[in-house]
This record gives sequence, structure tokens and C-alpha cells, in this order.
Amino acid sequence: MKTLLPGIIAMAALVVASNILVNHPLGAYLTWGALTYPFCFLVNDVINRLEGKRAARIVVLAGFVVGLACSVVAAQVPGLTTLRIAFASLTAFALGQLLDITIFDRLRRAAWWRAPLVATLFGSTLDSVVFFTLAFAGALSFLEPGNDVSWAGEIGPLLGFGPAVPYWISLGVADWAVKFAIALFGLLPFRLIIAKLAQPVAESF
Repeated sequence: MKTLLPGIIAMAALVVASNILVNHPLGAYLTWGALTYPFCFLVNDVINRLEGKRAARIVVLAGFVVGLACSVVAAQVPGLTTLRIAFASLTAFALGQLLDITIFDRLRRAAWWRAPLVATLFGSTLDSVVFFTLAFAGALSFLEPGNDVSWAGEIGPLLGFGPAVPYWISLGVADWAVKFAIALFGLLPFRLIIAKLAQPVAESF
């Protein structure tokens, strides 16, 4: 498992970077963290292809632990994060990454591009749905009653020009669109990395 440690380091670095950059807005619907976080799926898929699903789960676990540590640190800074957002972030990360691993493994023997593309699209879609619903949906305000997220429920046109929806829906759609674009872009580095490092994958479980 010569690529496992680099995979853990890459995943940890992306999680830390995303937790920092998420505090810096990029336009009305995104943060800079939206540009780094999707690459977690690329790291996951590369390790899955090279080392198998068991190694990919270890990398995801490392990312989860680092994310938890980031949330604990951020919670010490007033106004930086909330328990609800931390819970949403960690839950979305775990579910999205694990779904990615499962789908990738089932498509492992398909065309080289199918497993990373389909797994990333499904995993990142679940990630966005879970995070934005748990973090901002008004119906789930009981998760942290003292955290006022009413601003996220304000009604407006989707992404500024579509049908009227709560603001958090626009945030989620914009986030998903970036993940979709990076999933397509990520096929090139995935192909190059695998071509350079590919080796037979041991039986995983």
C-alpha cells in the first residue's frame, strides 16, 4: 500500500484547506472551499483504484477525523461555525465518500472513466443534499434551536434567475454544479495518475 500514506496526507490537506476556505465567500452562492473540497472524491477514487476499497475507507476515515478536529477548533472561535453546520459537514462527508467507494468498486471493471465519474457524481450529489438540508432547512431547526438560519430560508429566484426557492437551495445547487464540473475535470488527472502508478489491486473487503 505504497500510495496509502500519500492518499491520507492529500485527503487531510484538502479537508483542512476546505474548512479554512469555506469561510471566504466567492460570489453570492459559493465559497472558495467549494473549489477544493470536490477533489476529496478524486483522492478517494485514486486510492480505490490503486489499493482497493479497504484502503479507500482508511483514507476517508482519516479525512473524517481531520474534519472533526477542524470542527472542534473552529467551535472555539465565536461566529466561525456552529454545531449544526459541523454535524452536517461531517455527516455529508462520511455518507458521500462511502457511497463513492461502494459505487466505484461495483464499476471497477467497467471502462476506466465510468467508475470515477459515476461514483463521484452520486457521492457528491448525496454530499450536497445531506449537507445543505441538515445545515439550513427550516424544518430541521430543532437540531440546534439557538442557531438562527432564517436567512437561508429567504425566498428568491434560483441562482438569481430561476423559480422561487429558499436561498439554501440555490447554495446547494451552485455547490453541486461545481462538484459536477470538477468531476469531469478530474478525469484527466485521474487517468494520468493511474497510468503512472497502476498496479494489480489485492483482494479487498
